[in-house]
Order: sequence, then structure tokens, then C-alpha cells
Amino acid sequence: MSGTVKARLAELGIDLPEAKPPLANYVPARRTGNTIYISGQVPAVGGADQFTGKLGREFSVEEGQAAARICAINILAQLSAALDGDLDRVTAVVRLGGFINADPEFTDHPKVLNGASDLMVEVFGDTGRHARAAVGVYSLPRNVPVEVDAIFEIA
Repeated sequence: MSGTVKARLAELGIDLPEAKPPLANYVPARRTGNTIYISGQVPAVGGADQFTGKLGREFSVEEGQAAARICAINILAQLSAALDGDLDRVTAVVRLGGFINADPEFTDHPKVLNGASDLMVEVFGDTGRHARAAVGVYSLPRNVPVEVDAIFEIA
């Protein structure tokens, strides 16, 4: 990782983890042209899920935001691996997709995904502003409360 983005991550106190291999039959990152798609990332640190359960039951919006932020850090780790460490090649965070494992009555899905969205803007500035979707789901793998995927444009 070189330059501006590396310095910004350091200012934020973020040390990107090693990109983890997939747990099923998919690739963590796929490049086509100047676009990179990052597969869904969950709130795991060091291979251990940091949150399990549902929003609106076990977790508050603020805890969901913390989980989404971890997902975003894992997205950046996968992106960095796909770009041989050079996150300065990012020209746009195009889209984030957030899947929120929530009780049926829970309606603050967009607020939860702000945990990931806010991090992208903190790291990339205006380049980090993106389109997105926040979708409530009945369950997620390993009962994590949030999964986030991403699309980036690169130079």
C-alpha cells in the first residue's frame, strides 16, 4: 500500500488485516476492465466473528454500525490484495451492498450500513461517496448481523 490512502488509514488507526481466502467456491475479488468487485465480507477479525445475532434483538444500531465498519475494513483488505497493496489506484467507490440480519420489525437498515459508508468516505474523501443498497435479510452465514460487498473503479 503506498501513498495517500496508506497515510489516511494510519491517521485513522487502521491496520488492514491479511486478506482471508474464501470459505466456498468463489473468489474474494474479481476485476473486469477498470472495475473490481469485492465479495461480501463479514465482521470477522483474525478469523473470528466479532458479532453474531440479529439487529433489533441482540444488537443496537450502533453495534450494527461497528460490525459494518469491520466489514468495510475487510473489504479494503481484499481490495488492497487485489491491487498489490496500492489503494491509491482507487478512482471511485462505486457501490456498497449491505445485508442486514434483522428482526422483522427492525427498520434502521440504512443507519447500520452507515458504519461501512462512513469509513469509505473517511478513507477516500469524495472519491469514497457511493451508491448503495441496505437490505434486511432473515439470516446470514454463521449468524453474523451484517455482510457488505463492494464495487470499485480503479486506474
